[in-house]
Amino acid sequence: MTTTPRSPRFSQATLAFLRALERHNDREWFRARKDVYQADVRGPMVAVVERLARDLPRFAPDLVASPKLSIYRPYRDTRFSEDQRPIKTNISALFPVRGRAKHDGAGLYLEVSPKHVLIAGGLYAPQPPDLHRLREHLAANHRRFGALVESPSFTRAFGGLQGDTLVRVPRGFPADHPAAEYLKRKQFLMGREFPAAFATSPRFYTTLVRLFERMAPVVRFLNEPLLAAAIVVF
Repeated sequence: MTTTPRSPRFSQATLAFLRALERHNDREWFRARKDVYQADVRGPMVAVVERLARDLPRFAPDLVASPKLSIYRPYRDTRFSEDQRPIKTNISALFPVRGRAKHDGAGLYLEVSPKHVLIAGGLYAPQPPDLHRLREHLAANHRRFGALVESPSFTRAFGGLQGDTLVRVPRGFPADHPAAEYLKRKQFLMGREFPAAFATSPRFYTTLVRLFERMAPVVRFLNEPLLAAAIVVF
């Protein structure tokens, strides 16, 4: 029986494999080294996700951490892409909200690549009905949302909200609404990027949890109107 380490992290072997994959991105090369990928790349991510499955309930009990659900497959969908490289050159995991399909709510996200570590969260591509529900929620609760995303600790950690916005306040809301800047948003993202070597640091996991903990109240707010309308459950 194996146990998940208290502070799981990645290794130099993880980064070495991902760098080699950048140079040899074809299915035959990857297939011949699939066991190395499982041991040096996916294995450490499984350890991180399993540890988060124990730690997330403390500050984000509404989110799911499961190796099967959270960790993305290494194969790219190239059907409609100009980039025909078949294998992703990163390892990533999403921690979605319970009660919605995997990509239909706000969640937390981790990505390790040869160039960076990305620790992020938020709502990436809401469908128009969900975006409208969220805007109505923001219009009614903008002070509570502002207290989360404009707090000194949040801005120190992430520099503020990120993502695409409209030029004007969307139709159906007054242009001078006090939540105007929030209502213009099409994405609600937050995150912090580190050098790739940070994935191997003894501070990696504690930093990951600390930043996820700071994002969790924002993620919870974003999911409130979506869960109220949810009909898809996993």
